[in-house]
Amino acid sequence: MFKSKRVRWTLISILIIVPLGLYSKFYSGQAENWVNNSLGGVLYVIFWCLFAFLFLGNAKPWKIAAVVFAITCFLEFLQLWHLPLLEFLRSNFIGRTILGTSFTWSDFPYYLVGCGIGWLWMKSLQKHFK
Repeated sequence: MFKSKRVRWTLISILIIVPLGLYSKFYSGQAENWVNNSLGGVLYVIFWCLFAFLFLGNAKPWKIAAVVFAITCFLEFLQLWHLPLLEFLRSNFIGRTILGTSFTWSDFPYYLVGCGIGWLWMKSLQKHFK
């Protein structure tokens, strides 16, 4: 069905990360704010690393992680602007989830952690399924 084990396991990985990421947005309980925002940011970046890896499997994992980190940082800074188009895009759950709503310097270390985990995950998939 899928061309390679790497593609299959990358899809399985994405199918694990997506529900975890969505759950982090709706979690209520101890450390709710941290899980909803910071841990959610880590999972968000891991997802995008794996998503890019799905289509760019021949690319070096560190390059994918670096580009995902740069784009994620750009999106964080984009939260400083409240242009009508951006506000319209942020007016629904998917838009808020992808673009975010408020700039926070403390998100950057979590994006870096997410890229590190994403890099290790992609490297592992690449190594085991060449």
